[in-house]
Amino acid sequence: MAIPKQRGIDTHGVHDADRLWLAQFLADLLDRRFTIPGTSIRFGLDPIIGLIPGVGDLVANLTGSFILVIAAQLGVPKVVLLRMAMNIALNALLGTIPLFGDIISIWFRSNVRNVTLLQDYLGKPPKGAAFRDWLLVIAILLGLLALLVGTVFIVVWIFKQIWHVL
Repeated sequence: MAIPKQRGIDTHGVHDADRLWLAQFLADLLDRRFTIPGTSIRFGLDPIIGLIPGVGDLVANLTGSFILVIAAQLGVPKVVLLRMAMNIALNALLGTIPLFGDIISIWFRSNVRNVTLLQDYLGKPPKGAAFRDWLLVIAILLGLLALLVGTVFIVVWIFKQIWHVL
């Protein structure tokens, strides 16, 4: 994927093409470097590292977060960065489920999704966020608000139940 000429070289002298290559390398390493013999199923280090209790998913998601940093350095709009962050957060959330989360990680491939978002942005002339990006952000914010309200109601209900027992 060629990067448009107007993006050029930043103040640190690192070419944007090098940044994109690094993002692609990380996505490949974390999500699809290996193939299960006799199948077309590809996986990377993310589900393998995720098997380490406590720190595995943290390390894998922090490594994947470098793709988000690269996207920010390349000037990706905030709404796309938010979508990328949500992919990382969903991968982290799924990773908290022992073993099952690592199997789901093979399918979800948050890092490949993020590089695809990055390449989609870089392959188009600079413009604002698409309407569907904003719809996704609004849906996520409404979902988080509903989760927050639901959590408050559950906590209040639990405290009421405990209060009535005492």
